[in-house]
Amino acid sequence: MDLVTRTANYVQEQFYGEGSGHDWWHIHRVYETSMQIMAHEDAKSIKEDIVALAALLHDIADWKFNGGDDEAGPRAAADWLESQNADARIIEDVCTIIRELSFKGAGVQTPMSSMEGKIVQDADRLDAIGAVGIARAFAYGGYKKRELFDPNVLPVLHQTAEHYKAQRSTTVNHFYEKLLLLRDRMNTETGKKLAEQRHLFMLSFLNRFFEESHETNSKHAQMLQTRVDNGGRTDE
Repeated sequence: MDLVTRTANYVQEQFYGEGSGHDWWHIHRVYETSMQIMAHEDAKSIKEDIVALAALLHDIADWKFNGGDDEAGPRAAADWLESQNADARIIEDVCTIIRELSFKGAGVQTPMSSMEGKIVQDADRLDAIGAVGIARAFAYGGYKKRELFDPNVLPVLHQTAEHYKAQRSTTVNHFYEKLLLLRDRMNTETGKKLAEQRHLFMLSFLNRFFEESHETNSKHAQMLQTRVDNGGRTDE
């Protein structure tokens, strides 16, 4: 059994029964989407083993569930890979991707230092938008006991990672604070193409949400319409 297969089995065991939208099937989708993106990019220069392992391990000991500790994930990934006698080069490359991957606030740039990292970051962000992303957003909001929506609580474009981590908002605000920003932050051409329809689906969903909530005149609905008028672009 090779390292990638052993890692997939390990991660599936670790994430069994997870209920916040960061479960094994999220990992599985990110892995499959990473493979899809890689197949359409310049595969000659891409290390497939790094893409595969980083996709599988990217949410291990996620900071959101470990007291905000950004190093919990890289440490856990390194511990696992070391236990499997992985090469030092593999461990370093995978842990660097995990360290750089996460969204840290609207005003915080998170450039990836490798092509492998760009692929996995795009795949992870694609799973945060579209139909699956909507489902995951509300699963996470429920897990965190957040309100679905409050028209009196406006979204905030966080300018620091610390501010983003400390925020407690509604799930609908999460669309404005993160999800609607992701299309324009894709790294690869494949990621950009895949993000387009998912982004438009979220705009349509929010429009319908405000209609059914009798909130078509709310500030949130006005902000959404501004995005639609701008071709879905954000006001970062």
